Amino acid sequence: MLNWDSLITTAKNGNPVPPRRVEKSEVEWQAELSQEQFYVTRKHGTERPFSSEMCGLFEPGVYACVCCGERLFNANEKFDSGTGWPSFTAPLEENVVAYNMDISHGMTRVEVTCNVCDAHLGHVFPDGPLPTRLRYCINAMALAKEKM
Repeated sequence: MLNWDSLITTAKNGNPVPPRRVEKSEVEWQAELSQEQFYVTRKHGTERPFSSEMCGLFEPGVYACVCCGERLFNANEKFDSGTGWPSFTAPLEENVVAYNMDISHGMTRVEVTCNVCDAHLGHVFPDGPLPTRLRYCINAMALAKEKM
């Protein structure tokens, strides 16, 4: 099972092999995404907290990467963190997200990206609920909800 120590090790030593790769030019991404989606996913931006209805959406389904369609999170792992962004305890599969040490803004964090297309998703923190104690704090702009 994933835990904080294993994520730090992965972020420092290398990510798992992705299930596939999707690579496009910046121009191609701009043509396919909204301006806000492009800013968040391709420019490592962050949407305003509580700006998406997705925070309060708790129905069965899967959340996929808005850029490449890779399925990233199961709604069963979603919880209300009160932070203003959709939060999850674990990815759908261990190899669909990548972890990168992020030392921007005067702090050390672990950035979460789509392991298939390198889209910035958000960050992961060690203050989530059991069983993982992880909180994947993900920008709603980076996700597309698939109903089951």
